[in-house]
Amino acid sequence: MTGVSIHPSSVVEPGAKLGEGVRIGPFCMVGADVILGDGSELLSHAVVAGRTTIGPRARIFPFASIGHQPQDLKFKGEPSTLTIGADCMIREGVTMNPGTEGGGMVTTVGDRCTFLASSHVAHDCRIGNSVIFSNNVMLAGHCTVGDFAIIGGGAAVHQFCRIGAHAFIGGLSGVENDVIPYGIAIGNRAHLAGLNIVGLKRRGFSREVIHDIRRAYRLLFADEGTLQERVADVAVEFSTHPIVHEILDFIREGGNRSICTPRDPHEG
Repeated sequence: MTGVSIHPSSVVEPGAKLGEGVRIGPFCMVGADVILGDGSELLSHAVVAGRTTIGPRARIFPFASIGHQPQDLKFKGEPSTLTIGADCMIREGVTMNPGTEGGGMVTTVGDRCTFLASSHVAHDCRIGNSVIFSNNVMLAGHCTVGDFAIIGGGAAVHQFCRIGAHAFIGGLSGVENDVIPYGIAIGNRAHLAGLNIVGLKRRGFSREVIHDIRRAYRLLFADEGTLQERVADVAVEFSTHPIVHEILDFIREGGNRSICTPRDPHEG
């Protein structure tokens, strides 16, 4: 444990594995089955419990509760895990829970993710890389969030929902259906409000690619035919376009799951 620093007021249970350069500030608690990666830091008053692995260079802020048992009444103490990748920032009051027997026994978070104050990651969720949760985001159990997705403050995502890569969820939205990759979803019961054009531009997508995705979006959510028919038509028209096919594959993989669609303009 080269260069490890542990404040005398903190408790690190025997069995915990601390990488090189780990820093643990005052009044923290680290459980016996925890692994803290090289260069990670608990600033103060943070608790990491259970079978939890934290990647290198993570920073965990005060009053975060990471790895305690899931908020699932069916949980019976099974040896499930929580794995968090490298370079993540976990701000004040964030809660993350491990998996359950009913969901694969594991909750996973990718690299370079940011979780702002009081956001929650429930049991059996799978979160990709470079994801951002704003303050007070609530992610229910069994959800999937793709790479580079951003979820706005106070948004709530229903259990088993899928949020596609590069999607954006507006603040205070209630998401009960899947959100396609590159889409924007907003509203009390969230609906699609177009594509995340700002995010695409920031991440270097070319003007031509953005134009293609826009055209595919308009075709997918046109009034004619069923969604399955429109998916088939778009697949033919964009047969060699990998990003469009990423959206189509996301829809197909959902099976009978509902996806967020644009709001009917005739609705009040």
